[in-house]
Amino acid sequence: MGHRLSKIYTRTGDDGTTGLGDGSRTPKDSLRVEAYGTVDELNSQIGLLRAELTTDHPSQALLSRIQHELFDLGGELCIPGYSLIKEEGIERLENGIDALNEHLPPLKDFILPGGSKPASLAHVARTVCRRAERRVHSLAQAESLSPLGLRYLNRLSDYLFVLARALARENGGQEVLWQRQ
Repeated sequence: MGHRLSKIYTRTGDDGTTGLGDGSRTPKDSLRVEAYGTVDELNSQIGLLRAELTTDHPSQALLSRIQHELFDLGGELCIPGYSLIKEEGIERLENGIDALNEHLPPLKDFILPGGSKPASLAHVARTVCRRAERRVHSLAQAESLSPLGLRYLNRLSDYLFVLARALARENGGQEVLWQRQ
C-alpha cells in the first residue's frame, strides 16, 4: 500500500472544504461529512469501551469486528456511490444480540445509563450510534445510498444497548432502573 499518509497536513482544507474518496471536494459541514464524521466518532467511542474491558472479555472480538465494519462504513460514506457494508455484518450483530439476551432477564423497566463504567461507555456509544444513524438518514434523503449502512447502524445501537445491560450486570453489578416520580 505504500506511504499513503506520509504528510498529515496538506493545507487543502484551509478553505473549509475536504476531499472525498473520489477526489471531489465538499464543504466540511456537508451532510456527507457529518455522516462519516459521526461514524468515526462512534468508532472512537467503541475503542474507548474496548480499552476499558479486559483483553480476554467475551465482547472484544465482536467489538473489534464492529470497529472494522464502521471504518468500512465511513469509507462507503466518503466515496459517493461506493458500497462496503454487507448483510453478514447485520446478521453478526443480530447473533450478538441474541447471545447476550439469552443471559438477561426480560426488560420490564426503562434503563438509565450507568451501572458500571463499561456499561456507561456502551450507553454513550449507543447514543452516538443513534446520532450517526440520524446523520446517515439525512444524507440518504438527499443522495442515493445503500440501505445496508442504515440497517447496520440501527442494529448496532440495539447491540450496544443489550451489551450495556450485560456489562452493568457483570461481577454482581446491577442495571440502573428508571423510577417514576
